[in-house]
Amino acid sequence: MGARRRAREIALQVLFAMDVAGKDANAGLGDVQGLSISTWSSETRRFANRLASGVEQNREKIDTIIRESSHNWRLERMALVDRNVLRLAVFELLYCEDIPRKVSLNEAIELGKKFGSSDSGAFINGVLDRIARASGKE
Repeated sequence: MGARRRAREIALQVLFAMDVAGKDANAGLGDVQGLSISTWSSETRRFANRLASGVEQNREKIDTIIRESSHNWRLERMALVDRNVLRLAVFELLYCEDIPRKVSLNEAIELGKKFGSSDSGAFINGVLDRIARASGKE
C-alpha cells in the first residue's frame, strides 16, 4: 500500500476518533488504536497530519459544503465513516491543489467501500460528484 493511501486511512481513523471522542487532530493521531506511529514513514506521518489537521481547521466550511450537497441526508444522520470520508475528500478538493481531483474522488470512494457499508461507495460518489460540479472541479 502506498504512503498516501495509508495516510488517508490513518487520517480517516483520526477523524472518526475526533467525531466520537471530541479529540483534536494531534490527540487523535496519538490515539489511533492498533497503529504504531514509529512504523509509519515520515511521508505517511506528514500527509496524515496534513489531512487530519486540515479537516479540523476547516471543518465548519467543509461541513457546510457537505450539508448543501447531500440532498435528503442531514450531516448528523450520516454514518460516521461516510461523513468523515466526505470531510477528508472535500478538504482535498478545496485545499490540496497538488492532488488531482480524480485521485481525491477515487480514494474517497475506495475508503468508503473498505471501511463503510455496502452503500457507502455509491453514496460518497454521489455527494462528491455534486460538490465537484458545484465547485467547477468536475
